[in-house]
Amino acid sequence: MRALLVPVKSFADAKVRLSDVLSAAERKELARQLAEGVLAAAGELAPFVVCEDPAVAGWAESRGAGVLWNPGVGLSRAVNAGVAELAARHFTSAVVAHSDLARPEGIDTIALEGAVVLVPDLREDGTNVACVPTAAGFRFSYGAGSFDRHRREAGRLGLPCVVVHDRRLAADIDVPEDLQLLPVRPVALSAERS
Repeated sequence: MRALLVPVKSFADAKVRLSDVLSAAERKELARQLAEGVLAAAGELAPFVVCEDPAVAGWAESRGAGVLWNPGVGLSRAVNAGVAELAARHFTSAVVAHSDLARPEGIDTIALEGAVVLVPDLREDGTNVACVPTAAGFRFSYGAGSFDRHRREAGRLGLPCVVVHDRRLAADIDVPEDLQLLPVRPVALSAERS
């Protein structure tokens, strides 16, 4: 059994680095649309959202995703706890994907039993998608340089590590320049301001 685990922060607090080009309402809508795209790409993976915001939890449930509640622990600890919970629910592998992927198509194809699969961001610094065996005790460590840390973690555990360079999954939306990575600009978002 394989699951998709998507950490989602409050939509109202998301994408602050886009505040020069998008209003608060536009950033909230963009964050929601991106997260919906990631859940929609789950394919045969059982979808779960790890969050600490009641509005996000309600949204996830309305989209058919399970909710793993982890308030106040930060991204890495929330994902570690989420993967442990999936192991307790008898899922053998978890595909962990950030909720801000511009083009999440193919997210359901990267799982590889008994190995760690990593998809770095376009800068090869962060980890946009990772697949791990849930029972391996893999310790996620997000933030700058997470891609290298996650490769070292696979080595520490003695697990094969497969790196997938997929421009679709590597494209995430963090800064204004990233908006050009969206396949189609979301309808509700206005043109960028000067």
